[in-house]
Amino acid sequence: MNVLIDNLPKIISGFWLTVQLLVVSGVIATLLGTVLAGMRVSPVPVLQRAGTAYVTVFRNTPLLIVFLIVVTGLPAVGLQYSFFDRAIISLSLYTSAFVCEALRSGINAIQAGQAEASRAIGMTFGQSLRLIVLPQAFRAVVPPLASILIALTKNTAIAEVFGVTEASYQLDSLVRDFPTALWWLFAGIALGYMIIVFVIAGGASLLERRWTVTR
Repeated sequence: MNVLIDNLPKIISGFWLTVQLLVVSGVIATLLGTVLAGMRVSPVPVLQRAGTAYVTVFRNTPLLIVFLIVVTGLPAVGLQYSFFDRAIISLSLYTSAFVCEALRSGINAIQAGQAEASRAIGMTFGQSLRLIVLPQAFRAVVPPLASILIALTKNTAIAEVFGVTEASYQLDSLVRDFPTALWWLFAGIALGYMIIVFVIAGGASLLERRWTVTR
């Protein structure tokens, strides 16, 4: 227990980096996933195929492989980024495929008559999607999006392999230095992850209730 208390600043520092990975990757993945979802429901066949190909590739590729490709591939083509930035890119590319599918399911759940009505009054496909369809789709998929963010929280641990000093990296470092305090360290790190997950789940639940009331 003393080991956990004495090294609390280091653990907090690791979780702060984990939160940064989560927030930045989550925002980018949501934006990219929204674009991909729009491509997948687009009336333009080329966009549909491109969106489908992206989702198929990234949903069926292990995240570690995505990390390896990004971490080793970007410097090979002359793009020099920090390991933190490359971790952000990897997590965002991977997670956006799942965000896309969650949003697409929400879009498909909306009555087709609404989109048809918007086009009947002169809206383009893009305007209908942005103003009518997507706001409703986001409301419908709050729980699956929260699950994706929770999975992203756990996936940030892979960044440890590439030297990003997030929470899992700090755990490995402390376990090597204090092997007799193994269970206390595991418990402390697990509690930190649980707090992040509870915040995401609680925020999603609150947002879902609020949107349900305002419908």
